[in-house]
Amino acid sequence: MNGWNGTLLKVDLTTGTSQREEIPRTLLEEYLGGRGLGVRLMRDFYQLDPFDPAMPLIFAVGPLCGTPAPTSARLSVISRSPLTGTIYDCSAGGRFAWRLKAAGLDALFITGRSPWPVILTVGPGTVEIVPALPLWGCDIPTTVAAVGDRGSVAAIGPAGENGVLFANIMMGEGNSVGRGGLGAVMGSKNLKAVTVNGDQKATIADPALFEKARQDIMRLFKASPVIFGPLGISEFGTPVLVDLMAQRRMAPTENFRKTWFEHSANYSGPTIKGACGAKKDGCYGCPIQCKKSSSTGKPLPEYETVSHFGALNNVDALHAIITANDLCNELGMDTITAAATLSAWGEIRGAFPTAGEIPGLLGDIALRRGDGELLALGSRRLSEKLERPQLSMSVKSLELPAYDPRGAYGMALAYCTSNRGGCHLRAYPISHEILRKPVPTDRFSFSGKARIISIAEDSNAAVDSLVACKFAFFGASLEEYAELLTAATGVAYSPQRLKEIGRRIVQTERFYNCANGFSRADDMLPERFFTESGSSGDGIDIFPIDRVRFEEELDKYYRIRGLNGNGCFDDAAFLESQP
Repeated sequence: MNGWNGTLLKVDLTTGTSQREEIPRTLLEEYLGGRGLGVRLMRDFYQLDPFDPAMPLIFAVGPLCGTPAPTSARLSVISRSPLTGTIYDCSAGGRFAWRLKAAGLDALFITGRSPWPVILTVGPGTVEIVPALPLWGCDIPTTVAAVGDRGSVAAIGPAGENGVLFANIMMGEGNSVGRGGLGAVMGSKNLKAVTVNGDQKATIADPALFEKARQDIMRLFKASPVIFGPLGISEFGTPVLVDLMAQRRMAPTENFRKTWFEHSANYSGPTIKGACGAKKDGCYGCPIQCKKSSSTGKPLPEYETVSHFGALNNVDALHAIITANDLCNELGMDTITAAATLSAWGEIRGAFPTAGEIPGLLGDIALRRGDGELLALGSRRLSEKLERPQLSMSVKSLELPAYDPRGAYGMALAYCTSNRGGCHLRAYPISHEILRKPVPTDRFSFSGKARIISIAEDSNAAVDSLVACKFAFFGASLEEYAELLTAATGVAYSPQRLKEIGRRIVQTERFYNCANGFSRADDMLPERFFTESGSSGDGIDIFPIDRVRFEEELDKYYRIRGLNGNGCFDDAAFLESQP
């Protein structure tokens, strides 16, 4: 088979057994891999509690993984989020994905709960479950050092072991499966780490067409000012957005009370490069190299992290932000939710945590001791327990990232329609509303945004299933990737077919969520954004969002998706109509 291996490895940690199964070709062609394949494989399990031993934890690669396709050494991890209760996927790049594909697999499907801590080791034709009690309680670097000789590593730290609801799964190279708490799902299975190794090469159906499409993509990358421009993400990484968001008055500050932070230049992309000797880094085989590492090789924080440990918590010291990022990576925690939860807690108690307090608080969260026991629940549960639920800046319990929705109305809608919760990456309208030149004038308008968001969600679902990096689409488009996919698999794909596959995936996720009790009430921003202004300056005023116009555009979105007024399906047999 070209592109895919056609094989799923199922592992039951309760019984200690495993078996390889053939994946029907129809499912591969209609769901691709990554997010889409994982969502399809969740069909019989989506209503289980996230911590039920029978809940799957699925690692899935795409049909381009293992080939020279740009940005394709990626995978998705799929399950149900303990933080949000939504169907959840999160992606990461690196050698782990490449080696999982090289082990002859398209997906690893883990269920059960081991009676003691274990490591799962996968190779070509081999599966081993190894006791790991001495590693239980160890941080990520210690764990990776101990098991790295077995292959590429995906591991949890103390946060995942202790059920922190926003615990990460960390890849040995520093990448993370970073949102929604899938590290806690892994910890509930007593699974400390997964290692994979393999040497099987991916086969390509039409090498000549593949190389033509690859070269087209590389030319488009090089022509993109967002990717390779003098202020592009290849040069400065995602913190290059710090100055732009400040100028647009969209930088969430003091738990989203303000949208401008006077000291944000202290942690901008150029500042980090100068202060840390930042060098280019990135996922395995990726030409963009958007990540940055220090002179000692440690991963440096990205935009969401510097902004949320910075402005959101009223911290202006770069060294403190870098320390917070290091601790989250070592302990295995999502930086966005960790920082946003500290910020909500700070507003509730009347004092944001200081730069000196944050490291101790992060340690307390990972070990669930003292104040960390409450903070480990995320901002929504914390705010409810402290009787200030309105101060959790989240949608579907997922804390909002570092783009204030009052400054970009497409983002406001996208946060709410996102199936996994308050996420900027499901539709990523920032590329339309903020990054275009000349500066768009429609960012304070809802006109047409329902259609734009629905199309972008479908496209990004296809991208997440290929699995490719979204930054690639600052240069290339689905047209070039469809040609690449056709060449790799020998199956004819067009941009329209990819969008149709993406729509199927988005609709399936929405069906799962509705079956689990989600509705229109959950597709809503916190009250603050409808009643309070943001900051002003540079001729820009940030006003509250017009609730009536928001509701009207949400209704349009539902109609485009074929949903009823409550945001769900009238057709109870929807799943049966899908491949």
